[in-house]
Amino acid sequence: MAIAVYPGSFDPITFGHIDIATRAAKLFETVHVLVVHNPGKNPKLSLDKRVELVKAVLANKPGNFVVSSLASGLLVDYCKEVKAEALVKGIRTNVDIDYELPMAQVNRDLSGIETVFLPADPAHGFISSSLVKQVASLGGDISKYVPAEVVEALKN
Repeated sequence: MAIAVYPGSFDPITFGHIDIATRAAKLFETVHVLVVHNPGKNPKLSLDKRVELVKAVLANKPGNFVVSSLASGLLVDYCKEVKAEALVKGIRTNVDIDYELPMAQVNRDLSGIETVFLPADPAHGFISSSLVKQVASLGGDISKYVPAEVVEALKN
């Protein structure tokens, strides 16, 4: 078994993200859940708050998780630093494949790291952080999509 990195903005972390992380933990000895800054997105939660929430929700899940953040720089450099052999990406639809595949190819070209795509569990396949934030901002109940810690954080 090897080390994998599961990167994401996790703004906020959803049950879909948690499912991918715990399934990846069955495949890899250690999974680094890496909270990254995405310059194409305007985060609702600070980087530190997102790291705190990821740590809280994974604390009681089976698997060897390391939770950290990357505020700038290349993902592949982080992977080299922690000696990761794979990146883990969750795939919900063909839109995700169209977005993720070119990045996987560039990451492999830059560093040789392989990307492992895990299909979303159908129970979570429609959940996105953007949708959760939108429902929360309009006063909707998001408790079916995110852990209680996240519900509370988005209320504040």
